Amino acid sequence: MSFALLVADPMASTLALLALLWVAAKIGGELAVRFKVPAVAGQLCIGVLLAALPKYFPSFPKVADSPEASAMAYIGVVFLMFVVGLESSISQMLKVGWASLRVATMGVVAPMVCGLLVAYWLLPESTLAEDLFIGACLSVTSLSISIQVLRERGVSKSQSGKVIIGAAIIDDILGLLVLAAVTGIAIASTATAATNGGSALSAQLGKALGMTMLFLIFALAVGRWVSPRIFKIASRFRSEELLLPLALAFAFAMAYLGNLVGLATIVGACAAGLVLEHTHLVFLQERETHSLDDMLHPLVMTFAPLFFVLTGASIDVSALLQPSTLALAGVLTVAGIVGKYACGYVAGGGLNAPVIGWGMVPRGEVGIIFVAAGRDIKIGDTSFLSPEIQAGILGAILLTTILGPIGLAWAVNKGKGTIK
Repeated sequence: MSFALLVADPMASTLALLALLWVAAKIGGELAVRFKVPAVAGQLCIGVLLAALPKYFPSFPKVADSPEASAMAYIGVVFLMFVVGLESSISQMLKVGWASLRVATMGVVAPMVCGLLVAYWLLPESTLAEDLFIGACLSVTSLSISIQVLRERGVSKSQSGKVIIGAAIIDDILGLLVLAAVTGIAIASTATAATNGGSALSAQLGKALGMTMLFLIFALAVGRWVSPRIFKIASRFRSEELLLPLALAFAFAMAYLGNLVGLATIVGACAAGLVLEHTHLVFLQERETHSLDDMLHPLVMTFAPLFFVLTGASIDVSALLQPSTLALAGVLTVAGIVGKYACGYVAGGGLNAPVIGWGMVPRGEVGIIFVAAGRDIKIGDTSFLSPEIQAGILGAILLTTILGPIGLAWAVNKGKGTIK
């Protein structure tokens, strides 16, 4: 084979692009950590920077246009949501009690209402579906960010810390229900809202919620019955290293089934994690060198950053710098903080309300995933969410991701010695 043929490999440029993205993700994450903010914030910002560079250096690649990198980033977010499901088991949710349920419910309802009010005020031309999507993006909580701060401050095992953890778990499940509902509304509104108005949207809301509930019931009932039997049968195989590929196949299959009934694939991936319990995996884990969590961790750490960098790179920089977009991001940030901060005051039981409230503020990776879901809904050749709305929401998610840990650390320090 000649040297010329080797150089002409069509995948070579993709490999170079992936090298660039992984290095950029690590640089962005490292800078963020040095400034004591979550790594995901740095990865999002570095993506925005990469998107801006072609405007000044025309030969620099438009990283968001690579289908191969986008495919790997998409797999990364499926890995991430599968792990979120694994960390959010049903048994955990049953242990956290009514306080977490109250906090989680308020943590979805209050930001949704605040988001709707902001959209109604600042975006008079937006549709009801867009307003609901903005509210949905404000309703989620990033557990990983808050739990890291709680661990650093030595209060993760306090009663308030346990309530935050339990509420964030329930909050994300409720958030997925909301995402499924508003996604259904968004899809329906592209075709029917103009002719049938609000009645079509109401019908679609009921349908989307119903399909989501049916799918989750199916996943939890049938999946929890089927999965241990699948893994038990697989344990009879003589080949080694079965646990990871079989678990990923289960997650991808659930994501596909979820998509078949009209849900976002991340809902199915998360449901797969909820279904799998340690007792289901024990048949194979006894033969493996590492646990499933240990094997999934490097995959998530490798592929998920691609998603965050490419999400930042997909932001229209010119739209982001518009005064109206910056105003939207700022007001949504305030609304998002107020909506989540109110959570702490429904916990009851003498718990530290500011700690719980600030602990629910960060949106992090989950909020970014929600925005990406809205971006991927197409009306003809254009995105359901305009570039200005996407940029405004992502700006608010970035700010809450940075301000949330700062506020939580302040609340913990202020309440030191009195946090139950």
